[in-house]
Amino acid sequence: MSACVPTRAADPTRPAQVHQPHSPPPTPPRRFRVAGADLSASIAVFLIALPLSLGIALATGAPLQAGLVAAAAGGLVVGRLGGSPLQVSGPAAGLTLVTAELIQRYGWRATCAITVFAGIAQLGLGCLRVARAALAVSPAIVHGMLAGIGVTIAVAQLHIVLGGTPQSSVLDNLVALPDQVARTHPAALSMSVLTLALLFAWPRLPGRAGQVLRKVPAALIAVAGATLAASVAGLKLPRVELPSWSSHALAGLPEGPVLGVVAAVLTVTLVCSVQSLLGAVAVDKLVSGRPELQGRVGRSRLDRELLGQGAANVVSGALGGLPVAGVAVRSSANVQAGAVSRNSTILHGVFVVIAALLMVPILELIPLASLAALVMAVGIQMVSLLHIRTVTRHREVLVYAVTTLGVVFLGVLEGVALGVSVAVGVALHRLGRTRITHEEREGVHHVHVRGQLTFLAVPRLSRALHLVPRGADAVVRLDGSFMDHAAYESLQDWQSTHVAQGGTVDLGGRSGTRIAEPENSGHCRCRPWTPWRNHQCDAAAEPGSPPSDAPSDGSDGQEEKESGETRPNGHQLARGISAFQRNTAPLVRDELARLAREGQRPSQLFLTCADSRLVTSMITSSGPGDLFVVRNVGNLVPPPGEESGDDSVAAAIEYAVDVLKVRSITVCGHSGCGAMQALLASEPGGALTPLKRWLRHGRPSLDRMAADDRPWARIAGRAPADAVEQLCLSNVVQQLEHLRAHESVARALREGALELQGMYFHVGEAQAYLLADVDGTELFDHVGAFDHAGVAEEPRHPA
Repeated sequence: MSACVPTRAADPTRPAQVHQPHSPPPTPPRRFRVAGADLSASIAVFLIALPLSLGIALATGAPLQAGLVAAAAGGLVVGRLGGSPLQVSGPAAGLTLVTAELIQRYGWRATCAITVFAGIAQLGLGCLRVARAALAVSPAIVHGMLAGIGVTIAVAQLHIVLGGTPQSSVLDNLVALPDQVARTHPAALSMSVLTLALLFAWPRLPGRAGQVLRKVPAALIAVAGATLAASVAGLKLPRVELPSWSSHALAGLPEGPVLGVVAAVLTVTLVCSVQSLLGAVAVDKLVSGRPELQGRVGRSRLDRELLGQGAANVVSGALGGLPVAGVAVRSSANVQAGAVSRNSTILHGVFVVIAALLMVPILELIPLASLAALVMAVGIQMVSLLHIRTVTRHREVLVYAVTTLGVVFLGVLEGVALGVSVAVGVALHRLGRTRITHEEREGVHHVHVRGQLTFLAVPRLSRALHLVPRGADAVVRLDGSFMDHAAYESLQDWQSTHVAQGGTVDLGGRSGTRIAEPENSGHCRCRPWTPWRNHQCDAAAEPGSPPSDAPSDGSDGQEEKESGETRPNGHQLARGISAFQRNTAPLVRDELARLAREGQRPSQLFLTCADSRLVTSMITSSGPGDLFVVRNVGNLVPPPGEESGDDSVAAAIEYAVDVLKVRSITVCGHSGCGAMQALLASEPGGALTPLKRWLRHGRPSLDRMAADDRPWARIAGRAPADAVEQLCLSNVVQQLEHLRAHESVARALREGALELQGMYFHVGEAQAYLLADVDGTELFDHVGAFDHAGVAEEPRHPA
């Protein structure tokens, strides 16, 4: 393969750049450019973060400046290093209870050190790439934990709202509440009521004027309104006190039992990590609802997000700040305000630093009762009715309730441990709860299995199956989603024996679809995935007879034997069709009949290479009618007007977009592409063969790879293996640009009815990568990075 890559003509005004052939060109220095949308979004987030940071610091009993330090660290550090571009981090209400307990037990400086250790633990977890394991925690446990923390916050802040001081536990606060009500401070209560009134009324302002005013965050209006009212009325109330930064307390080593400190570090690590990762998933869902961000904002990279959160906690704790985690309120505000990159998060951190240094006199006018009312409202909102309905629908309300009560009355770590125990118990109960019934109707014996079929149910399954007499007709229905190996073997052994004794078995799933059918020993017993492996599966040879695929005259077979090779012959196609008719056709006949009646309605045009190793239905887990597939050499999309008589691809694009109304188009390249190798090895001149005429549509991809004024397309986590792989990646990006030039595609994109997606499939690794634009670089990331275990999420694309 030639190592020559076409380059541009030398420009005497540009300095010479020397790099090895096929190595990435030097990356030009990037300038920090801020889009107008990011600037406006950062201001909106800052106006929300400022009062909330002070309020959360107040609720924990920490110095109020600690909330500002955490907000700045979350904005600057996580904003730059985190893996979720639009998630905003800072002091979170979900950490309030944990931090308050640590301050009471170890003191403030020791709590800062625990925050640093928790950040180091997060860095270690991020390096071990275990971020998705944290998402395996049941959502019912997470929502229950947040609800318990919300109840604790609300009850504690109610005392400050009434003008008093909260106690150390929920029970003590509840016991002291009647006495606090009797000693209510009217001025504090009035400011709290005003804050709550503004907080809930502001988002509901009617009319066009209200629509404009609602752009100002309600939290800012509520606190600013109460502050202004208290100042004008001259009320004597406890207010924010921000001591001089010169006396700000920094981290100090904790004193106490080592096991207690380790438990505290693990608790902060767990709560920060889980809340941040779930927040990243939620932000991805918000981004997917904004079509204009598709292709501009990549999906969250959870391991990188964990690293960013760990670094922020190290910085925040070392500088005397609260623990940092992803915050749902600020993140959703960031997305809704129109942010398009991580610059909005970084700028919000800059604004927090400026406010902490220059706005101290203004901040010290804020009544503590107003901040308490704001945080109390946040705590109440953490008990989400939507989450309660969701866990009830999934029959996990017991897990939710136990976790909530455990957090309220025992603590966060104890409550989560109780929730995990109950969740495991519920899962085991569901796994072992299987109903097996047998009945005879009109001479047919029906065995119905409801629930998961595991080894625990094998004895009952065996008893029910042996109630079926020899030679009888039997129908076995499996109404469950799981069957382990022991149950499978038991069922198959009985089925084979019953059929051998002259009976019949109709074995099917919940919808009545047949699952398996016993075959005689002469049939192929290969696994369902083996037919595409180009294997040779022959029927069992009868004694004294040649194999089923041996030629009748013996000539070809002799040649194969002498050459030492086993080659597919003319009977292979017939055998494959026969296997389809026997094994697969009964399973897909109903679906194909429906498609024949209704016509095709694919949701995606999938344009890929003609390479025989790319099985589109396999790598996209799709079936008949799902994809409209166009294949050609090199997955090329000729630009309009350059087809030179070959309108095949353009016709397919027009038909898919205008007639079939597909919602997305995917251009899929692959490793080891022969067309890309031919492009790299091509020399000017020579006979213009059909292949060369076709490959000229790939020359813009060569030019793209050779350009010095743009970064190369990359694969996340590693450099391209060689020039062929780099050209394959560049070709996908270039063909997407060709797609946009087609009139039907451009029109659909303008109308928001279509999205374009790039994909790269590494054949040897069986690994798919999706294209995303990350900070101006075309990055192909693992498809696994776009999924999040433990969280129900619609796929980004039908494929």
